[in-house]
Amino acid sequence: MTTSEFRYAHHPDDAKKYTTEDLRREFLINDLFQEGQIKLVYTMYDRLIVGGAMPTDKALKLETIDELKAENFLDRREIGIINVGGKGKITVDGTVFELNNKEALYIGKGNKEVVFENIEGEQAYFYINSAPAHQSYPTKKVTKNEAEIVELGDSKYANRRTINKLLVNSVLETCQLQMGMTELHEGSVWNTMPSHTHTRRMEAYFYFDLEEGQSISHFMGQPQETRHIFLKNRDAVISPEWSIHSGVGTSNYTFIWGMAGENMDYGDMDAVKTDELK
Repeated sequence: MTTSEFRYAHHPDDAKKYTTEDLRREFLINDLFQEGQIKLVYTMYDRLIVGGAMPTDKALKLETIDELKAENFLDRREIGIINVGGKGKITVDGTVFELNNKEALYIGKGNKEVVFENIEGEQAYFYINSAPAHQSYPTKKVTKNEAEIVELGDSKYANRRTINKLLVNSVLETCQLQMGMTELHEGSVWNTMPSHTHTRRMEAYFYFDLEEGQSISHFMGQPQETRHIFLKNRDAVISPEWSIHSGVGTSNYTFIWGMAGENMDYGDMDAVKTDELK
């Protein structure tokens, strides 16, 4: 079963007036993983779709949704999937790809059937990002060993982290979708700090590997007009192109970043000095 929600885009001047409840309703995505379901959230920010698939003892087929007005989900889209649970498999038009924890799969435009399943009694959690596509590129699995790895930060500033660039143009070809995974080292809690914006692409963050009882404060808004949203383990948040995207946890954690837009250069961003944030 595939279910979907719809989210509008927002002017930054409007977002300044939002209450906590407003911010959470418009930007927070929770309960992504529901037994026996594929949950999708279609956002007007670069028309990115954020979703989660949680198969049980039965396989889950990715179905088209009304917002796409298409016979098949991937008729005019590409999709990136990262498994954040136990071992699972994805069958794409008859070809099987097994994904262990923190492994990724890119599926190009034009594929007809995508099926999610568990393997050997384990519980897979498939995190999904999808963006419109103008060209078809080959389906490809990417492991952490095949990712482009970058070490950033300093334990002195509690932001030492390993960035795993999984589905990016330095690893494989995509139309516009880029995805990766940032793992914070023990004792480090700040991500994407110093922060930045990038006006030519939006972003979505998905937080996981957070200890039970701990929390993450995700920061958003324009650099001089910031807001925050508290998140739990396996929550996601939509980050507009006009917004910073940074966060701090009460313990270390991992997060997946997914981007869509015309900007395919990972380093093309507008940095914001930490002491200039308001």
